[in-house]
Amino acid sequence: MIEILNASELERAAATGKLVSTILKTLKNRAGVGTNLLEIDQWTSDFIREARARSCYVDYSPAFGRGPFGHYICTSVNDAVLHGRPHDYALKDGDLLSLDLAVSLGGVVADSAMSFVVGSSSSSSDLAMIDATERALQAGIAAATPDARIGDISHAIGSVLADAGYLINTEFGGHGVGSTMHQDPHIPNTGRPGRGYRLRPGLLLAIEPWVMADTAELITDADGWTLKSATGARTAHSEHTIAITKDGPVILTQ
Repeated sequence: MIEILNASELERAAATGKLVSTILKTLKNRAGVGTNLLEIDQWTSDFIREARARSCYVDYSPAFGRGPFGHYICTSVNDAVLHGRPHDYALKDGDLLSLDLAVSLGGVVADSAMSFVVGSSSSSSDLAMIDATERALQAGIAAATPDARIGDISHAIGSVLADAGYLINTEFGGHGVGSTMHQDPHIPNTGRPGRGYRLRPGLLLAIEPWVMADTAELITDADGWTLKSATGARTAHSEHTIAITKDGPVILTQ
């Protein structure tokens, strides 16, 4: 399903995007050495409830997961990159943490993710990997103009990631959003320009480059949800929800 939103729905999308952005910024500021992933999950639950919004994750039960996700945010640490299920783990100095949050407010969803190093110990390789995903995200957004195609976004993302030396997995990538969290079109993190669905004003897209330091192969953790690098390498993930408008892409989760 691909939804094209009207002006009223786009206003609600902007409000949802602002909420997601605010929550993620607050969590990043709070998360430090010793913070437990379950604390982050509880804080997220409190923020969503206070905003009278709805979590997209608690009851999320796709074919690739093991039952309902059961938590409010994805917390992926070090070698975990996607769908990190919060568990009893206290963050350590130098941990690379990715937070991924999708919320519905007023019937419209926004989805965003960020990666950062906890504490004061950070390696140049971790920072370079995070930077690569952020640059790839900006390149993908810049390519998301009216009448462009999905392949143009994928090509822009993949060019940045490949130039930075990373292997690219295309099993999971960006996607459409709207009244639900995951919609068509799928946006692979590499691809050929000029191909795929043509973008139209009113379309919402979640664009999300992610990489693993030395592999493109994923494995699933024993929790049935968390996706990790097959080699145990560190990972990074950046994501924004954008609206396609007649004047170009607008970031809703800035």
